[in-house]
Amino acid sequence: MLGRKSKSTIDSLIGASTNIQGDVNFKGGLRIDGQIKGNINAEQGQPSVLVISEHAKIIGEIRAVHVIVNGEIVGDVHSVELLELQPKARITGNVYYKALEMHGGALVSGKLSHDQNEELPLLKLAVSSGDA
Repeated sequence: MLGRKSKSTIDSLIGASTNIQGDVNFKGGLRIDGQIKGNINAEQGQPSVLVISEHAKIIGEIRAVHVIVNGEIVGDVHSVELLELQPKARITGNVYYKALEMHGGALVSGKLSHDQNEELPLLKLAVSSGDA
């Protein structure tokens, strides 16, 4: 676990006294201590880490490779690789992940979906068998 965390560094910080209304796009590492009403998107195809601190509140959808949550999110969370839900994490929305680490006290009010790409072949099989 420590090996994975040390590969990514935090390049940008949104401070606790900052309120943003609108989407945020980033590369590399981003730590959020403030509030955002809008979607947060990491650059696709690049390593990224997004840290939502215990003081942060996000209203919008999140997409990143590695997501660490210890604050509040109202919206869906898409983690390409690892999603870490720390003890004060509160998510109201669906969560999509490849690997999940969930600490005691973390809450998710929504659906947990492991590697959502695996659902598509099952859907196609159900449709094909219904037509036969």
